[in-house]
Amino acid sequence: MNSNTNESESPQSLLIANRGEIAVRIARAATDLGLRTVSVYSEDDSACLHTKVTDESKSLQGSGPGAYLDLDQILAAADAAKCALIHPGYGFLSENAVFARRCAEAGIKFVGPRADTIEFFGDKGKARTFAEKCDVPIMAGISTPVTIDEAREFFASLNPADSIMIKAIGGGGGRGMRLVHNSSELDSNYDQCVSEAMAVCGLGDVYVEQFLPHARHIEIQVVGDEAGNISHIWDRDCSIQRRHQKLVEVAPSPNLSGKLRERIIDAALRMAMESEYSSLGTFEFLVDADSASKDDGTFAFIEVNPRLQVEHTVTEAVTGIDLVQAQIRIASGASLAEVGLDQDSVPEPDGYALQARINMETLASDGTVRPSSGTLDVFNPPSDSGLRIDTLGYANYEVSPRFDSLLAKLIGHAPTFARTAEQTRKGLGDFGIEGVSTSIPLLQKLLEHPKFIEYRVSTSFIDEHIAELTEPNGRPGSTADQDETRATAGADIDAVDPLAVLDHGKADLATAVPSTASNDETEEPGTISVRSPMQGTVVQIDIAEGDIVHAGQQLLVLEAMKMQHLVTTDCGGIVRRLNVKLNDTIYEDHALVFIEEADVGEGNIAGDEVIDLEYIRPDLAEVHERIALGLDEARPEAVAKRRKTGHRTARENIDDLCDPESFIEYGSLVIAAQRSRRDIDDLIRNTPADGMVTGIGRVNGDLFDESKSRCAVLSYDYI
Repeated sequence: MNSNTNESESPQSLLIANRGEIAVRIARAATDLGLRTVSVYSEDDSACLHTKVTDESKSLQGSGPGAYLDLDQILAAADAAKCALIHPGYGFLSENAVFARRCAEAGIKFVGPRADTIEFFGDKGKARTFAEKCDVPIMAGISTPVTIDEAREFFASLNPADSIMIKAIGGGGGRGMRLVHNSSELDSNYDQCVSEAMAVCGLGDVYVEQFLPHARHIEIQVVGDEAGNISHIWDRDCSIQRRHQKLVEVAPSPNLSGKLRERIIDAALRMAMESEYSSLGTFEFLVDADSASKDDGTFAFIEVNPRLQVEHTVTEAVTGIDLVQAQIRIASGASLAEVGLDQDSVPEPDGYALQARINMETLASDGTVRPSSGTLDVFNPPSDSGLRIDTLGYANYEVSPRFDSLLAKLIGHAPTFARTAEQTRKGLGDFGIEGVSTSIPLLQKLLEHPKFIEYRVSTSFIDEHIAELTEPNGRPGSTADQDETRATAGADIDAVDPLAVLDHGKADLATAVPSTASNDETEEPGTISVRSPMQGTVVQIDIAEGDIVHAGQQLLVLEAMKMQHLVTTDCGGIVRRLNVKLNDTIYEDHALVFIEEADVGEGNIAGDEVIDLEYIRPDLAEVHERIALGLDEARPEAVAKRRKTGHRTARENIDDLCDPESFIEYGSLVIAAQRSRRDIDDLIRNTPADGMVTGIGRVNGDLFDESKSRCAVLSYDYI
């Protein structure tokens, strides 16, 4: 592979194997280093902002997150663009050791740790064992994969008031993690954790550890080079969380004893040095919140994230260090000294920085969170000094429910923590967003809470104060206001379809990205519907039409907000219609299943419906027949007439012009407006499409990306 390593030639190219705000962030950092940038996008993500800020953008086959996880396609795109480096960002392939190894084999520099480092710290159980070896404290637990029986035995060994965490061995980002307070909850949480672990990393192994109930989440930013030099770039506090998902991050950690900070940093450096860590990495710890201000405070290692973090921004704000540029330069062979990151050169934090994650969501008064999507009718970020915004948003952008709900990150920086919180809260109030519900009201309430301003918090702060944080605040854009404009399922103009504008006005323009599930929600006679409690993606279906189900039985599983949610039935009966299929994206209150209530008892009911999957309804068969009548195969006389004059048919020309199987015809059932003098059968057989074959297709898709190869095709067909 051509790596473009000769600096006398054109600039080296860097491919960004990610999307959204982090891809935009990486592109800008790389451009400032003089690199040529290349982005990638899935079939349903061509309008995302990251495709507009790079020098080149390449399409990937497939839609949704799956396209960004296809390492073969990513590597092929890098090869085609002659890229010397690949930056994975965070999420997707950033912690995939196979991908890092494949990059090295292809002669491409992976901007991140070595493959063996990613592999080692990717096993959270092994990381715990390694921490013990480095004399770093950990929570009581079992570091190897556990069975449900072993989890029960460990739980029983603790004090009655203690709880445990079940965690995925290969998990991260809050996924594959469940808190269990009593033994009756253990089985269901274990199964769900295993399921989420499989979805996250393809490995269902989990481990268990004792839960620290009143904890702060402190992490240390570490950086290393290939020569074995290690530095720390201070600490961050990520204690403000909801369901193990970080909402607000602060640097440095407020109200943390200086001596305790040194002890935690020293623990992180010992592990980094012992593992010969290179590139950026985050070493994460729990700290007993009640002793955080004491020099002898209690702390325990959690995990290592061998990648760039979402919250890297707050470290950048208080140190003035561009971590992304440092990461790229180290991947290119620079030492810490050359990058200015040898320990003596790392500046002490200047003031405080706070990052507020603005998610696309609606929040109920009980704390229930539902993702939202739609079109950003208005998107006006604040422009005050001291504020930074990292985002994928822009006006009129249709956000997709297929991807992470993070819309923007608002970062405030000021000399004191109280001023930083106030500055960030004001920035949230000045952030103009319409068309999509966001977490801004929650964040505003949080940042003005007296306990937050004093930073008397723990990882359970949101749960403990949810009633206060969800009270309507009377400001524009409050939670109550946003509920009124929440996006719901329905049709909208398809940005990928150049002919969709012809349907403008036929659909409710207030709706958002169309659901991929059936829009037929007509109640089946004699049935009740089981509806979706939230917007999400169907990742598992446990029943089929004709099945007998009992009250409380699991029907399917939805994935939303990085978590899996079980959908059960309140009644027993017979499944008469399944209204979704696997991988459908559905909106809140969508009818999922129609059940005929019945006293199903404990046994099987005779006469269950037998569904013939090969059966074609008569009306559908008629449509197929009508379409076939317009094809050349059904019109031998018309084709012979063209051959007689040495010409080809319109459809033959279109087949040769368009890429294979890319042409989608519109209006094939239209006939000539001549019913007053010709019968309908004659018109169907002799005037298909009214003499004009029309559709969309792709031309030279092997040479151009989707946006440039897509075109409308029209051809007269008077034969």
